Amino acid sequence: MLSNPARTTSELRARLQQMTQRGPLGSGGSPALCSGHEALDALLPGGGWPLGALTELLSDQCGIGELELLLPALQSLARGGRCLVWIDPPYVPYAPALVQRGLPLERVLWIRTQRPQAALWAAEQALRCSGIGAVLNWSEHIVDRSLRRLQLAAECGQTWGILHRPASAFHTSSPAALRLQLQPLTEGLEVHIKKSRGGRAGGRLHVPLRRPVTLHADGSSDALAVHSAAGAAA
Repeated sequence: MLSNPARTTSELRARLQQMTQRGPLGSGGSPALCSGHEALDALLPGGGWPLGALTELLSDQCGIGELELLLPALQSLARGGRCLVWIDPPYVPYAPALVQRGLPLERVLWIRTQRPQAALWAAEQALRCSGIGAVLNWSEHIVDRSLRRLQLAAECGQTWGILHRPASAFHTSSPAALRLQLQPLTEGLEVHIKKSRGGRAGGRLHVPLRRPVTLHADGSSDALAVHSAAGAAA
């Protein structure tokens, strides 16, 4: 994991190049990635998460199950030798939980930045790398021009770009292929399809999620591998 904000541009480029060499994308890649949730796949064009495009998850809360929603697809990418880039998650990724849930650490690159522009630059570079399977970005400061650059980068690398954004972002334009509003339920998530390129917007569904396992060193539970205690990351 790359956690030091002082890392140089050249070091990040070298790391992305190494990951690309370890996990090349086959020439016959599918335009969609199975989400692992049948009801959701049935509503998405191509039957899954759009590859070579951006997906926006719109919610004002973190840790409501959004990473559990993504987990089956992330596991599939990792099993296929693809790498996963996490940029500025709200908590420190908890390494033992990542491994427990089928995301080996050698397939995870955690990038922590100090400036919004640095986060967007890192996301664009990662999306262009064919060995990267998914880029998860929690940047709150993003404008239309930046979104379009990220969309073009995802198209170039045929990578799955995931943007965690506040619910209010829906009132601004976006080139994202898929925009989902998430609301927590007692046992899962309510998913409202706000935009679906090539499909039909407006659909709602309840996605049941497995009961979260203990993922934090302090014994508490959350959606996946995020932990705020110092020294939790490997």
